[in-house]
Amino acid sequence: MAKVATGKGFELEVPTSFVTMKEEAEKAITRLVANHPKAKKMWELIRNDPEVNADWDMSNYIAVAKLGFNDHGDIHMKIVAANALKMLKILFDNGISTSMIRERSGNEDDVYLVVLVGGLLHDIGNQVHREQHNVSGVYLAVPLLNRLLPKVYKDEEIMYEIRGHILHTIYSHEFEVKDLTEESALVGIADGTDMTKGRGRIAFDKGNINIHTVSALSIEKVEIEQGKDRPIRILIDMNNSAGIFQIQETLGKKILGGPLEQYFEVIAAAKPDEPLADQRIVHQIIIKGNKMQAL
Repeated sequence: MAKVATGKGFELEVPTSFVTMKEEAEKAITRLVANHPKAKKMWELIRNDPEVNADWDMSNYIAVAKLGFNDHGDIHMKIVAANALKMLKILFDNGISTSMIRERSGNEDDVYLVVLVGGLLHDIGNQVHREQHNVSGVYLAVPLLNRLLPKVYKDEEIMYEIRGHILHTIYSHEFEVKDLTEESALVGIADGTDMTKGRGRIAFDKGNINIHTVSALSIEKVEIEQGKDRPIRILIDMNNSAGIFQIQETLGKKILGGPLEQYFEVIAAAKPDEPLADQRIVHQIIIKGNKMQAL
């Protein structure tokens, strides 16, 4: 096990592979916002902000330490932000606009900032409770954004409008809530892409054994790239067909029916092709009283 960070207070211990994922996500974000001054400045502000870092830590405290869920801290939120920005770039590269640009409420740089911040803050409400965490996240984000956004935007009215777009991405990232903008849809879909092998390991090892955790352990790799039939292709490698549940219940529900549905194709395959058998994740389950153990 390795510490994710060296900050003060609560710090979740995670596998070393998670640290690598976080570093890769940070590098991707830095690269993707490099040519967008406002988004770049916001990334520099937010990643080093004590309140934001405390929000990330406390989200993990409740979600993982208390509820036994998967990682919902800075690693998850940075992966989501990076994946959302990757998809945003593909859309722009294919000449596809977004709500903010079409409706003249921002330019490309503003869109990058909204998607970036939405991804980095979407789950901070978990520190209050998992239930209605998207609502709690909005309340927690308001004073934080009121403090940080003026360092990027000089015009107060524009700044508050940008804040509104960010708040919508936080509130709408759950699949039960309808995305009303492409910006919010990107954050929600990116949330569903964070299912690379091992991301369900902590919850599983803590004894939270169910179809969600077993399915999560079936996902080997998730890649986002330029598609052929549609602009964005999400490739998913599985070691076990149980991964289909994870794709249907998380990613699929965030794409289908949303404003970006027509631009996505998802291809999931169980590998390797030979031998024609899935890898076993659970060999045996023992239930004694109210405890379940996987062997």
